[in-house]
Amino acid sequence: MGRALYDGSPAARAVFEEADAALGFDLTRLCFEGPEEDLRATANTQPAILTHSIAALEALRSESPERLGGTGFAAGHSLGEYSACVAAGALSFADAVRLVRRRGTFMQEAVPAGVGAMAAIVGLSPADVEAACAEAAGDEVVSAANYNSPEQTVIAGHAAAVARASAGCLARGAKRAIPLAVSAPFHSPLMRPARERMEELLAATEFSDAAFPVVTNVDAEPTWRGTLLRDALVHQIDSPVRWVEGVRRLAAQGVDRGLEIGPGNVLAGLVKRIERGIRVEVWGS
Repeated sequence: MGRALYDGSPAARAVFEEADAALGFDLTRLCFEGPEEDLRATANTQPAILTHSIAALEALRSESPERLGGTGFAAGHSLGEYSACVAAGALSFADAVRLVRRRGTFMQEAVPAGVGAMAAIVGLSPADVEAACAEAAGDEVVSAANYNSPEQTVIAGHAAAVARASAGCLARGAKRAIPLAVSAPFHSPLMRPARERMEELLAATEFSDAAFPVVTNVDAEPTWRGTLLRDALVHQIDSPVRWVEGVRRLAAQGVDRGLEIGPGNVLAGLVKRIERGIRVEVWGS
């Protein structure tokens, strides 16, 4: 993971080295050599993805700075909001990588293994997904966690409630209800303990006003004020990711081009399903 960036770009290599120094362990070796089971642990996955993303960004800044000229906005999905804040200059990379390491630990510890679950609902409107969740919840928790596209909403909560809501979505006409192989019910009210622990860490972290606005997950609003970006990172932990609204807000602001920077091309695919007028190029995967 990220080896080609490390080998090919001194700027990217410096990011990996900074991550190792900030965390106090060899994240770079874990990214390159595994074992995969350790890399998949949330407390390792989150800093690894952030590091890969910022390494790709710095390689791009070094090799092709003109491609970033005139950047108007940044946005990130869940963990990616930290990358967006770093890219916009609101948060230092060293602080960000330390924060997401703890974020992963806190989110994992918020709910005992096996208690929570997530599922992707495909082919059903968000309103119908919300109705199915409300009907299925009972005395447990299940709610929309990620509004990924008009045709895909992820739900999260107690495992049994997620199963009931998935069945309810299928009964309402969903094409599929796909259980996700995740370690916790992210972006659900069950993450409240993680939010409370992260709030203290974020309050002690320096945030600057951003060089350009970041469209936040929690309310899909662009903001450049560091204090508001900090608050958004607190609230996103147990709130849904409003990716559809965020992309539509970018389109309403006149955005027609974007770069997905980091591992994979999932967001480029989602943007295409939300706003075909925004063309997204993938860099660094």
